[in-house]
Amino acid sequence: MNYTIITMGCKVNQYESQAMEQWMAERGHTEVGPGEAFDLAIVNTCTVTAVADKKNRNVIRRLRKQCPQAVLAVCGCYSQVKPEDVRALGVDVISGSAGREAFLELALAAVTDRQKRESLDEALRRREFEILPPGGLAARTRAMLKIQDGCSNFCSYCIIPFARGPVRSLPLEEALAQVEELVEAGYREIVVTGIEIASWGVDLDKTGALRLPQLLDEVCRAAGEVRIRLGSLEPRIIDETFCALLEGHKNLCPHFHLSMQSGSDTVLARMHRRYDTARYYESVALLKARFPGCAVTTDMIVGFPGETEAEFAESLAFIRKCGFASMHIFPYSRRPGTPADKLPGQLGNAVKEARSAAAIAVAAEMNRGCREAMIGTLQAVLFEEEANAFPLGERWSAGQDEGSSDEASGLRHQASGDEGTAPSTPLRSAQDDRPVGGGAPDARLWTGHAPNSIRVYAPGADLHNRVLPVRITALYEDGVAGRIEY
Repeated sequence: MNYTIITMGCKVNQYESQAMEQWMAERGHTEVGPGEAFDLAIVNTCTVTAVADKKNRNVIRRLRKQCPQAVLAVCGCYSQVKPEDVRALGVDVISGSAGREAFLELALAAVTDRQKRESLDEALRRREFEILPPGGLAARTRAMLKIQDGCSNFCSYCIIPFARGPVRSLPLEEALAQVEELVEAGYREIVVTGIEIASWGVDLDKTGALRLPQLLDEVCRAAGEVRIRLGSLEPRIIDETFCALLEGHKNLCPHFHLSMQSGSDTVLARMHRRYDTARYYESVALLKARFPGCAVTTDMIVGFPGETEAEFAESLAFIRKCGFASMHIFPYSRRPGTPADKLPGQLGNAVKEARSAAAIAVAAEMNRGCREAMIGTLQAVLFEEEANAFPLGERWSAGQDEGSSDEASGLRHQASGDEGTAPSTPLRSAQDDRPVGGGAPDARLWTGHAPNSIRVYAPGADLHNRVLPVRITALYEDGVAGRIEY
């Protein structure tokens, strides 16, 4: 049987989709690519904003039109929160944001007997962590390790606690067993992900002795030489204990994504965030002092209800003070069912877009400075693909955001420095028109990421899943370029 999986939204959804891919492969089914006919289509949905909801509906309608006789099965956060909307689209199988293997069995049964099926629970009643198989398809260079699900922060703009339920953590022993499995499978990088990973352990140990820093210390040890990259972090998790436990691990990627959302204390209060700018900057300064040369990245929502020009100016000044390596900038998008949707002072699209453009300009300036600082350095680059392998718009996953309820505040990246799509143009220096990299005449352009998350381009042959030293020589496209020093 031919099937396809469309993944909307965050890395947690991507992780859960790869688990379904593994189960389908074990059952002998074949995944097809864009435009190919299928017998079963699975849509793993996102519901972070009303815009995300609209994208879900558009994808479902497109799939139904593409293969009218195929079984259409929908799971994820959108169907968890708004099953009636999904039901109205005439899909065959509906499930929520849990019970992935049971959902898959319902979908396969529907292919056989063509009967409609539903399986939904109450997310806020969940107490157990759903353990899924780690890893993914052999073509991938990095694997995701989902250590946590759910969120109990209830930020005023966010629906995710209602879609994912309360915090549940993967037990430490199981996390280490999955790390060992991924190392043996040949992955060169493991991304630690979850909905709100900073809360890992709160449901496992009430004493506070076992929290995210202790888990990461053990994970880094178990991974050996395999790189460990962290998902989005709540800034309050960064303290002396965090740094003391982790600064000695050479395999920990020096890239820390600290969710911010606003650089104005009054806006943060309206968002129901649990920190102010002073505490946030304390985390940034501590990371830069204890992990020299690290990249600190963040999210920012502009045009939040009631945001004044003065508050926006405070945010711009604050992001300059922090010196972020890259940013995800989101114009605020109203989400029905959240307190922020009912706040006074809802701003028009023109204001939000103007503020987004202004913030993006500052982010681009900081990102360029970060990339320029890499010129002349030697970076250990994990190569992933030929640079022209995936032209713009052809990635099968519909979203590439980090998996967290914080980053769920917006839908897509709008800032510089993101892990963008690789270009197919010749590799040339940003300073002049000479080719850079020093590769052989028949070498192909490959791309991967440095430990600090910056994209790197270099000419070579058959570099997939190899970590190689690259001397950075120039800026290029959304990253930097260099030559491999074998």
